[in-house]
Amino acid sequence: MSDQGKPDHSHNTGSTTGTGAPAVSDRNSLTIGADGPIVLHDVHFLEQMAHFNREKVPERLPHAKGAGAFGIFETTEDVSAYTKAALFQKGASTDMLARFSTVAGEQGSPDTWRDVRGFSLKFYTSEGNYDLVGNNTPIFFVRDPMKFPHFIRSQRRLPDSGLRDNHMQWDFWTSNPETAHQVTYLMGERGLPRTWRHMNGYGSHTYMWVNAKGEKFWVKYHFHTEQGMEFFSNEEAAAMSGNDADFHRRDLFDAIERGEHPSWILSVQVMPYEEAKTYRINPFDLTKTWPHKDYPLIRVGKMTLNRNPENFFAQIEQAAFSPGNTVPGIGLSPDKMLLGRAFAYADAQRNRIGTNFHQLPVNQPKVPVNSYMFDGHMTYHHSGNAPVYAPNSGGRSWSDETGPVADGWEADGPMVRSAYALRAEDDDFSQPGTLVREVFNDAQRAALVDTVAGGLAGGVREPVLSRAFDYWKSVDADIGARIEAKVKAIKA
Repeated sequence: MSDQGKPDHSHNTGSTTGTGAPAVSDRNSLTIGADGPIVLHDVHFLEQMAHFNREKVPERLPHAKGAGAFGIFETTEDVSAYTKAALFQKGASTDMLARFSTVAGEQGSPDTWRDVRGFSLKFYTSEGNYDLVGNNTPIFFVRDPMKFPHFIRSQRRLPDSGLRDNHMQWDFWTSNPETAHQVTYLMGERGLPRTWRHMNGYGSHTYMWVNAKGEKFWVKYHFHTEQGMEFFSNEEAAAMSGNDADFHRRDLFDAIERGEHPSWILSVQVMPYEEAKTYRINPFDLTKTWPHKDYPLIRVGKMTLNRNPENFFAQIEQAAFSPGNTVPGIGLSPDKMLLGRAFAYADAQRNRIGTNFHQLPVNQPKVPVNSYMFDGHMTYHHSGNAPVYAPNSGGRSWSDETGPVADGWEADGPMVRSAYALRAEDDDFSQPGTLVREVFNDAQRAALVDTVAGGLAGGVREPVLSRAFDYWKSVDADIGARIEAKVKAIKA
């Protein structure tokens, strides 16, 4: 370490852990087989995530800029064949909280910048709190959580100037082709929703549902806005960023205040458990969607936001979400990003708002709690003089299930650091290519070219620029050629 506190990287051949030992991989977490779960003793991954969660204090990192509202979820259809979860039984009505956000911007940033939008839901169910923490797109940029801190830093600010940087963004994206699907969404119209009320939401990951018979299914969540999808143009979004940096926050609050309660219809795609083993794409890959012709949407119910917060800080800023918060009848999946988030999100809240963040009113379940987590900073609820250990002879109950778990799956293989094993139709460019050619219309394709070319012409240097041209030609040859020509024309 030099006198200025800067490490000497001149002789490094790789990265190290925080203690200086060689790091095995900064790209792949340690799993049981290529498709298996992440193991707890992947110390390097846990160190990366735990440190990342504490990298900035105290605003969220990412998803700092956002707002939300309370509402109700009503299950209108019978999906009991797929899940025994109480909130998804026909006729059930569940209080809930929703928070919408941008990913990269800080708290004071304009909420109309081009970005993915967070779509976080907390259901206060009769079996405990269930959190569904997704986005306004059905996919994400990366599929291994080891890459997540690197991705977020590449979208934020340079270490010297403190400025956001197109070159840094595209360096990461083009170095990780798996980003192509989400980048195509981001550079298309969904990157600029007109309001939060006029965008869809998705669980994005694959989750498990378990019915009363113990039968297992894989599911994906889709929340379709009943207000209709609407978007800003680049020019409209830029103007709004200057006119009202809080436009999305203001729009949601004012609409609910007027009695215009936004609503979304929840549908799910359901894949039988065994089909996941041989499906032509990896159904747990967060960069992929499931074709609707294979797994059509099944309607579940309706979400309505009908009540604004009374205190923004207490009820929105202190709201804490984690996809690890599940209830009976709902489980996780072998999606590595989901498994990483199940740890990282709760750990981020422990750092951001304290060890006992779950005791804050907005985060408390509406059912009794009998937890063996005690004390720590800002303890409010406590268990009196009841035993603080299990098992005990003092009459306090504890849990002691053994054997296979209801929401588990089988995994076997050597411990490896590896990308997912490729299946017949697993590649990074087919789905974004289909999105460009078959979903976008001519006007949307032209807008995509303008948006991408404008970003690339704004400071992206070689060799990243040439990689970016190849990246888009891999998505679609014509779109890539048009982007290259437009960038060269701008730079001429």
